[in-house]
Amino acid sequence: MPSSSPSVPGCCFSFFSRKNRQQGEPPKAAISTSGYHAEVKRNIPSAHQHLEPCCSPTQGFMSASVKPFLDDLPAYSSDGKSLSSDVRETIKATIESYRAPLTAISLYISDNPELAYKEYKSSAKLISFLESEGFAIEKDYKGLETAFTATYSQGNGRTWAFNSEYDALPEVGHACGHNLIAIGGVAALLGVRAAMKKHGIDGTVVLMGTPAEEGGAGKVLLIERGGYKGIDGCMMIHPAGFTANSGGVLPTLAFQTIAVEFFGRTTHAGAAPWDGINALDAANISYTSISALRQQLHPTDRVHGIIVDGGEAPNIIPDYTSMKYYVRASRASGVEELMAKAIGCFKGAAEATGCKLKFKTEPITYDLRNNKLFGEEYASAMSELYNVPIPIELGEGTNPGASTDFGNVTYALPACHPMFGIPATLGRGNHTKEFRDKCRTEEAHTETLHAATAMSIVGARFLSDSAFAEDATEWWKDDMKS
Repeated sequence: MPSSSPSVPGCCFSFFSRKNRQQGEPPKAAISTSGYHAEVKRNIPSAHQHLEPCCSPTQGFMSASVKPFLDDLPAYSSDGKSLSSDVRETIKATIESYRAPLTAISLYISDNPELAYKEYKSSAKLISFLESEGFAIEKDYKGLETAFTATYSQGNGRTWAFNSEYDALPEVGHACGHNLIAIGGVAALLGVRAAMKKHGIDGTVVLMGTPAEEGGAGKVLLIERGGYKGIDGCMMIHPAGFTANSGGVLPTLAFQTIAVEFFGRTTHAGAAPWDGINALDAANISYTSISALRQQLHPTDRVHGIIVDGGEAPNIIPDYTSMKYYVRASRASGVEELMAKAIGCFKGAAEATGCKLKFKTEPITYDLRNNKLFGEEYASAMSELYNVPIPIELGEGTNPGASTDFGNVTYALPACHPMFGIPATLGRGNHTKEFRDKCRTEEAHTETLHAATAMSIVGARFLSDSAFAEDATEWWKDDMKS
């Protein structure tokens, strides 16, 4: 695996022309502002060594941002066009019948945590099961070794996809529940296939095994390589440290990473400091400048970073320092605006100290644009089948502080990313060892299968109900124009 992380130019400029984009096409890349993107090889990506941009709301997020919506939920009533109770029961019973093997797969993935783009055991385990179930498998999907698709087709019709994730975090393993996400996608696939066979629903259902959500932007690469072309609708589910019988369809923040390097001139800090050009001063000025910038930020904006390399010894003027920053905003356009301001801070620091500056940005991870109709159908199913209230917030009324590469999928085609709650220790939600252990419990697997059932119902309705599919697609098109 190469040492460099995948990088692409910013994508915001394409928003002005996205209404002309076809479903499944990636947004067009904007011109790079750093001048270094062309140097980066994008053929085979490597794992990023950070814990973002995983979608990871915590217990505190639940109480601060989600809980108020539980008291004022919209009333979900059948419009008379939803799936019949027979189809729903087929999906529900089918998924429940696979509880034992799916739980075993989940625990295997949890026992064998693998970082982004190195999920060899996890992807092989999933593929082996899906092959045994008779699905058509495509391995090494779009040139990514640990990506795959599993497909079932019957007659003509629309194509619906589920996404599974299975990469882990450094040090804490599957502390974001990707073992549950993995089997959630498989369960939903099994449910839709059973409904198609038993009730004569035509179309195609696909499970996309998507690597490297934890900082590797795997779905961004798949979109760029045409991995989502031909997909008409898509969903995935994600666990969060809420409580049992909870969840939500909520927005996330757009996200981008920048790696910064300053180059100065070394000298003895005591004997001849005047002969040096202090790269640590440039890093210090940058950090201070960005801290001052925060008072002008919108409430949902975030800029946070670290000094990765600050020098070797106190008596040596550092000739090299490096920093890493994350930039977040409620929209990708806001990320580009905020990134430009951050870059201005870095340039100013280089100018003030006489250092040379080099920086490199990674792909923008877009905000989630959850499809309203998919979200409402999911919420309706969760309410009717399991008496679980699901708040839906499509705007910017919440600030989860999290990001996910599935956001880019929601810009490429109609898609939805519900969160489902599993019991977690207060203050020890996603990305903690405690949450990792909670994702192994029987209750966590029950909540996963419930959420997968509701998601499967959305997929089956999309394939069988043309009016629902057309309305969802039109809603997405209108949302992309906004």
